[in-house]
Amino acid sequence: MEITGPMHDRFDEILTPEALAFVAALQREFGARRLELLEARQARQAELSAGGMLDFLPETKEIRESDWQVAPPAPGLEDRRVEITGPVDKKMTINALNSGAKVWLADFEDANSPLWENCVAGHLNLRDALDRTIDFETGGKAYALKPDGELATVVVRPRGWHLDEKHAQVDGHPVSGSLFDFGLYFFHCAQRQLDKGRGPYFYLPKIESHLEARLWNDVFTRAQELLGIPHGTIRATVLIETYPAAFEMEEILYELRDHSAGLNAGRWDYLFSVIKKFRTRGREFLLPERNAVTMTAPFMRAYTELLVRTCHKRGAHAIGGMAAFIPSRRDPEVNAVALEKVRADKTRESGDGFDGSWVAHPDLVPICREVFDGVLGSRPNQLDRLREDVSVTAGELLAVSETPGDITEAGLRNNVDVALRYLAAWMGGLGAVAIHNLMEDAATAEISRSQIWQWIHNDITLADTGQQVTKELVERIITEEVARIAMEPGYDEKLFAQATALFKEVALDDDFADFLTLPAYARMP
Repeated sequence: MEITGPMHDRFDEILTPEALAFVAALQREFGARRLELLEARQARQAELSAGGMLDFLPETKEIRESDWQVAPPAPGLEDRRVEITGPVDKKMTINALNSGAKVWLADFEDANSPLWENCVAGHLNLRDALDRTIDFETGGKAYALKPDGELATVVVRPRGWHLDEKHAQVDGHPVSGSLFDFGLYFFHCAQRQLDKGRGPYFYLPKIESHLEARLWNDVFTRAQELLGIPHGTIRATVLIETYPAAFEMEEILYELRDHSAGLNAGRWDYLFSVIKKFRTRGREFLLPERNAVTMTAPFMRAYTELLVRTCHKRGAHAIGGMAAFIPSRRDPEVNAVALEKVRADKTRESGDGFDGSWVAHPDLVPICREVFDGVLGSRPNQLDRLREDVSVTAGELLAVSETPGDITEAGLRNNVDVALRYLAAWMGGLGAVAIHNLMEDAATAEISRSQIWQWIHNDITLADTGQQVTKELVERIITEEVARIAMEPGYDEKLFAQATALFKEVALDDDFADFLTLPAYARMP
């Protein structure tokens, strides 16, 4: 393996010859299969663009109808009523572990800008946190892990199968970002977690088929063999955040059954995937503007209800979506309205049978815990609530056109504004960005730019002005929004120039980029 990224302070503690050899072994054994599965994604997309449709797979009907269960909950994952998400920088690591949440999703993916320094330093932070040696000071304030009490269980989210780590090459080819993130954490921290009575646990993003889950399962099996760790020690929760995966939930659990910790309703990326998969199919799969799409939309209700039913049928946890609101210490009226929405969202999830849910900010942990406490009481979960009343058809999952709401100039401007702000921050090294009292990650920018692409290519007119959404209109709004943002404190002309060029590429080009993070990462040093 060749490392081309700079070796900063203490990086040699993570990028050891033994750890790199472990990652290289995984890459050599599984890299080709990963590329084949990425090609299969392209073939499936071509079928959908040509008029094909998603459906439950006839070839796996026996799996859906047979009797089987996933492994029982692992230590530290029995009770997941509140999970907090965030990147792996020092401040978030300490605040998340101290937050009172049951689980911390330590994110190398959508909430992490994959600068080389962020990725390697993140592994240092996780290892130091498990050793309880992590601390730092900024702005005169000191941060350290609380000496007493239980810390959140660490669950690591590596990058998706589609992403490379360009600063690490094996036999002249970039290493899979998934295998790089997984391999370094597993090598350095699996035994550390076991010594603390927990285990190495993961969240798996962007999976599009049960065959991709099978690849992860084989990676887990081989990694445990290489380090002499018992089979089934690893546990993984899969984010159902792509449209195809919603039709393969049972198969995904089945492939990972010895290593499964359940499924999560990754709802923001799910919306992005809905748009992406059927972007050329006209109004049948046209969503209203982003802020008008709620979890009560019929196709979203079908998705979440099926997820709970599927998980509990197989003895797996069902974890709800993220509350992204950032409480304001200066505007109590904004807080009151937003917190009521958070409470309503978590009440719906807990009432539907979810075993826990996500928050993006430590201040939201108490309200999420309070809501789930009201349903769970002293029970760790509600796996016994089988939801046998739920029966979801493929047609109900596909009923996108029944979603109420309009497409307005305000919605178009909001998509432009939020995407530009996020991309500028991402290019500057921040992956979790506070924008308009919401904690945004890459899914936000993906929805924003893919909606604009879809509106342009389907001749959409704005409900309030009657204007047709064209490249020229969007370019004018981009110019106006950048000029407005430029008047704000902290504006960085260079970063917003990069963000503008990238946004125009992924929103206005005739060819649709599968993930905006691919051309964005190519622009990174």
